[in-house]
Amino acid sequence: MRLRLGKARWAALLAVLGPGLLAGLSDDDPAGITTYSVLGADHGYQLLWVLLLSTIALVVFHGLAARMGVVTGQGLIGLVRQRYGVRVGGAVLAALVVANVGTTCAEFAGIAAGFELFGVSRYLSVPFAAVAVSLLVLRGSFHRVERLLLLVSTVFLAYIVSGFLARPDWGAALHGTFVPTMPMTGEAIAIVTATLGTTLAPWGLSFMQSYAVDKKLRTEDLPLERVDVVTGAVLTGVIGFFVVVACAATLHRDGLRISDAADAAVALEPLAGEAAAVLFGVGLIGASFLAASILPLSTAYSVCEYAGVEAALDDPYSEARTFYTTYGVVTLVGTVIVLAPDVPLVTILVGTQVLNAVLLVPLLIAMVGLARDRDLMGSFATGRAGTLVYGLTTAAVVACVLTLGITVLLS
Repeated sequence: MRLRLGKARWAALLAVLGPGLLAGLSDDDPAGITTYSVLGADHGYQLLWVLLLSTIALVVFHGLAARMGVVTGQGLIGLVRQRYGVRVGGAVLAALVVANVGTTCAEFAGIAAGFELFGVSRYLSVPFAAVAVSLLVLRGSFHRVERLLLLVSTVFLAYIVSGFLARPDWGAALHGTFVPTMPMTGEAIAIVTATLGTTLAPWGLSFMQSYAVDKKLRTEDLPLERVDVVTGAVLTGVIGFFVVVACAATLHRDGLRISDAADAAVALEPLAGEAAAVLFGVGLIGASFLAASILPLSTAYSVCEYAGVEAALDDPYSEARTFYTTYGVVTLVGTVIVLAPDVPLVTILVGTQVLNAVLLVPLLIAMVGLARDRDLMGSFATGRAGTLVYGLTTAAVVACVLTLGITVLLS
């Protein structure tokens, strides 16, 4: 009897797994891996505590997004439009689309950089990746797409192995994780803010909620969905941890500075061996491919929610033209920009990260307000204790963004 109950629970858990894992792991995209690499190379183990805080924030708000999606049956942009009006919803959607297109460029740039480490031209790798992610969504059912994306996610194990191969100082790593210290410099404030922003991304929040709706989860699935969310967030933090320690144990130790994740992979080879460098490069390609699949998907969900039209992976093109067209356009634009000569790609990527940070603040505030609405959430509305937790998490993000802004203005 116990064995049967155990099997039934595992079957129920496997049935709801997906939204939390994919939303969490896709946050470890090229922008995230680059941020973690720079954090480790420039500051060693000192700022690892930031990953612990960002993981907690990810659990808190991805859990809230899943609950809102399951209870209301609507995505985040649809709820913002319903609660705050067409103009506010349209402004949020416009900012989100621009930020998502810029971030999609970052994902395809990551694919290009990753393949170039192995001697493959971006003019081959980027079009191939664009076609692959498009076929994945356009010709697959919901469950097929989900299984393939979860399979791609296993590539993140490469970062964990790479971290061990770098032979870090585990004592220093644990101290940096649980004993916060903060150098009060503009550079340190910027990397802390970037770490929070790249982990708790606006597109990740909107994808989490929309995907939970598309998966047709029910309120009785919420306890198991929390397991999915926590698992995804913890894995995201663990992967970030191993990227940081790999760079801290090698690049920081030797005083080397980098500008992106591809630099880190190249620099790792003479310090930690060819295997560590290869695994880092493979991880970059896999992370880029996963995020390049999910960014256009998140954008397509949001556009359809605002427009009030069908948005489901199981729907054929004839019934969800806006959904599939948006997916294709975002993928195409990201591909063209990355391949175009003389495009200021760095400026686009930096501007996108700034826009993501600015957009994150009103989105978090809107989510807290929506979660408290008993007319909308019923018995699942957030109480005082929950509001306090969400409020403190939002306040921490706002403080980081404001501090960074003040630092930039004064510098």
